[in-house]
Amino acid sequence: MKQDRRTVAAALAGLPLLGGAAMAQTPATRVVIETAAGSITLELYGDKAPVTVANFLRYVDEQRFDGKQFYRTVRPETMPTIGLIQGGVQGDPTRVLPPIAHEPTTQTGLRHKDGTMSMPRRGLGTADGEFFIVLGDAPWFDVNPIKPGDDNLGFAAFGQVVEGMDVVRAIHAMPTHPTEGETYGMKGQILEPPLKITAVRRA
Repeated sequence: MKQDRRTVAAALAGLPLLGGAAMAQTPATRVVIETAAGSITLELYGDKAPVTVANFLRYVDEQRFDGKQFYRTVRPETMPTIGLIQGGVQGDPTRVLPPIAHEPTTQTGLRHKDGTMSMPRRGLGTADGEFFIVLGDAPWFDVNPIKPGDDNLGFAAFGQVVEGMDVVRAIHAMPTHPTEGETYGMKGQILEPPLKITAVRRA
């Protein structure tokens, strides 16, 4: 299975954001992710993270996530203190859209808490069709000016699970392959088998 090379351990600088007037015009939107393990309902904060939410909704409206997978789970045994599940298009050239500018938490006012939806990235303006859901509060994913290394601008939180955290926890606990993903620093984190995303739709 082809793996996306992003990890939530790398973060680089963002690009300029939309002005406050544009942000104020975008209301919260609910989206449902359907899987064989159950459904997850998200509230997306387009008024706070307009670039990231607009990008995610384009994937939703064009049905680019349908048939793709949750393929990664991060648990303490592989990365202490970090809990998340990750899914998306995994760089599929028939599904992936151009990358977007980074919206740091210092500008959006959002924080990585239990159930927060966020965007992985490799470097400057690289986030595209991947997403992760946090389990437990994770302030180290926010902007952290005193953290050594990287650019300290964190990841772009853009939504919150409002229903279905039991499903998120069930995915988080699913079996993983013992060696797959080792090349990308994800050994023990790749779901075996991955969980199919049946559909993602606006609620």
